[in-house]
Amino acid sequence: MKKLQLLSIFLLITFSLTAQQKLKTENVILITLDGMRWQEVFAGAEKRLLVNKNFTDDSTTLKKLFWDESTQKRRELLMPFFWNVIGKQGQLYGNRLIGNKVNTTNTMWFSYPGYNEILTGFADDVNIASNDKVNNPNKNVLEFVQSQKGFGNRVAAFASWETFPYIINSVRNKIPVNSGVVKAKGNLSDREKLLNDISFQLPNEEGQTRLDGLTFQYAFEYLKLNHPRLLFISFDETDHYAHEGEYDRYLKSARYTDDMIRSLWEWVQSDSNYKDKTTLVITTDHGRGNKNEEDWKHHGSKMPEADQIWFAFLGPDTPALGEVKTEQQLYQNQVAKTISTFLSLEYSNQPKPGEPILSAIKKP
Repeated sequence: MKKLQLLSIFLLITFSLTAQQKLKTENVILITLDGMRWQEVFAGAEKRLLVNKNFTDDSTTLKKLFWDESTQKRRELLMPFFWNVIGKQGQLYGNRLIGNKVNTTNTMWFSYPGYNEILTGFADDVNIASNDKVNNPNKNVLEFVQSQKGFGNRVAAFASWETFPYIINSVRNKIPVNSGVVKAKGNLSDREKLLNDISFQLPNEEGQTRLDGLTFQYAFEYLKLNHPRLLFISFDETDHYAHEGEYDRYLKSARYTDDMIRSLWEWVQSDSNYKDKTTLVITTDHGRGNKNEEDWKHHGSKMPEADQIWFAFLGPDTPALGEVKTEQQLYQNQVAKTISTFLSLEYSNQPKPGEPILSAIKKP
């Protein structure tokens, strides 16, 4: 433990000394999959849930799609981009089966507190203790980046969950946040106009929370037209279907979200504004229960293991370590400063944010 602490201190000092040298990363895309468990990310479909008729309508078909006796094959079936691209060219953290741990520091273990911690760099269990639509009093890394030279009007957020304007507090910082079942505004492209029409024509089982496919398409079009330097995309359906106890749709949502991220990355690597200058940071707001079969549907402070999360990084400054197998402990509060560090910025806040994950960032 002492050796790990000394190594962390050495890496932090070394990186600080070279902070004035810019990294290759000029843009960051932060992506979250709401309530996506580390168990499926690192081990694929869980058999006891896959064959449970309470959670799966057609286990025979689902097994053909997602089941294999090999853990490695199984997770590739579920999230092929994660394991065939990030798993070879980037880094993944959070496989607790091999002692690589990632946790929240907030004690709430549900969405608003998790997103607050991701974006601000610290937990706030006093002010952020519900999912109510209340403007976040805490400043976040999005508005910090937007205030820096070269980043003005180059930060944006797209989310399925309609609460995000409050989480980010767009009233205060004027960051454009497109979330929930709303129409895009402004000087719109033909594609954005079409998305506006479709948004109110498709059936939506989630009320004011938007379908993830629409969130992705809005964000993707905005990326192509406006070239933001920090873009936040938050998907929701994995959490929604888990709460509904629909393991089949939970798995399918994870699969097509993985494919949307693949499409995004392939375009990024084909565009001169972004190619070899962009880093993906991917994580989740909270974990889910795992002790009993019913627990996977739930999270919150009374659900053991719901504070267990994961990270993924892919970009020009991240060493290609794949699945990180080192025994270590990382925390959700480290995301905000990691994002700013990728952008060669020194993020500060009150309370003090968690330190950057330096193993994901090679020195310039």
